[in-house]
Amino acid sequence: MNYIPLNEFKKAWVFRHQDLEIAPTDLEKIKLMSPTRSAVLWSTMVSREKDHPDFFTENEWAGQASSWQENLNWEKDWEAGLEELPEAINEFLKWENNTTVYFCLNRDCVIETQFDVFKRCWQNFMFLTDGCLLLGKKRDTVAQFLENGDVKLGNKPKG
Repeated sequence: MNYIPLNEFKKAWVFRHQDLEIAPTDLEKIKLMSPTRSAVLWSTMVSREKDHPDFFTENEWAGQASSWQENLNWEKDWEAGLEELPEAINEFLKWENNTTVYFCLNRDCVIETQFDVFKRCWQNFMFLTDGCLLLGKKRDTVAQFLENGDVKLGNKPKG
């Protein structure tokens, strides 16, 4: 089984938040990967050694300063109630709306959706920020959302 029902996710409340209602058509496109599928994606795209962003070292591309080009604050826009993903993040990533994206919390927990859904529901996802990586399928640009309200924007190595 590649996905598990979103309502089985212990933090599913972020997608049912009363003040940040998600359209049913978008909600059905937010898919929680099974731990096994999450681990495969994490090992392939993030790290073979570390299980969580807190533990990244220079051995992982995400732990290397050279992987990151910009550092912005997402929290101000989130607190202001900006409905769409901040434009500076969108401009840096340059992904098409139908790009499959992976919001990677840790090795066992990856959420898959489309970029247009993420852009509309980004405020909900920000409740989960703890170094989470936003990766696009077959894309090199990447964002890492930090719990201090910042987002690091950069590039992961090709391949």
